[in-house]
Amino acid sequence: MPVITRRQLLASTACVLAVEGLSRAVARTYAGALPWEPFDGSPPAMERPGPSRFFTHDEARAIEAIVDRLIPRDELSVGGKDAGCADFIDRQLRGPFGDSRQLYMRPPFAKGAIEQGPQSPVVPTQRYRAGLAALDAYCKRNFSGQGFASLAPAEQDDVLRRLEAGRVPDAEEQQAFFELVLQNTMEGFFADPIYGGNRDMVAWKMIGFPGVRYDFRDHVEKHNVKYPLPPVGLMGRADWATLR
Repeated sequence: MPVITRRQLLASTACVLAVEGLSRAVARTYAGALPWEPFDGSPPAMERPGPSRFFTHDEARAIEAIVDRLIPRDELSVGGKDAGCADFIDRQLRGPFGDSRQLYMRPPFAKGAIEQGPQSPVVPTQRYRAGLAALDAYCKRNFSGQGFASLAPAEQDDVLRRLEAGRVPDAEEQQAFFELVLQNTMEGFFADPIYGGNRDMVAWKMIGFPGVRYDFRDHVEKHNVKYPLPPVGLMGRADWATLR
């Protein structure tokens, strides 16, 4: 019976692991997936337009109307709804952001400095649900039973200004709700399209942002000069599929 030394055992084990890892990477490449699995995590899945996963039908209509007034359509770009901001918020609320599972959420909760971030036991899903319910009640009480989505654009703008300024019942909570929606709308407008917003990279095209191109050093020092190439997202570009 041949004797296997410790060196031979370690070398053979390393070869097996290397071949096994390579085969997994090749299989993922042939399948059209990302050919790596960094650490213990997985790359984010591409979020696509579709039914809401968190919002109810009425809540979704209200959010779409809100993001369309916060970022209205103009000659430079589409509005917040067509850019996918409502979809971005909906998908975020269904993930770790929605229930603050990755944050320290134990008391005591004291009002701290702005640099300390939110100091509240209320998680985003709760704030959205309560804020939209209060907004619906306020609009129906003041606009003949109409919800926010049914109001004229000028009336919607007036309601949002009142929320921002705290000129509504339960002002502090509604101001916090408005600030959260505004922040999330901006994030959805400028985030990578993989998260559901910035549809077709409309925001990046508007500001001339190159996206996640691996190298644009030749253009870093060209101030006030329009970047000549279209942006690229984490999943590439939709038109690349026609070139394969």
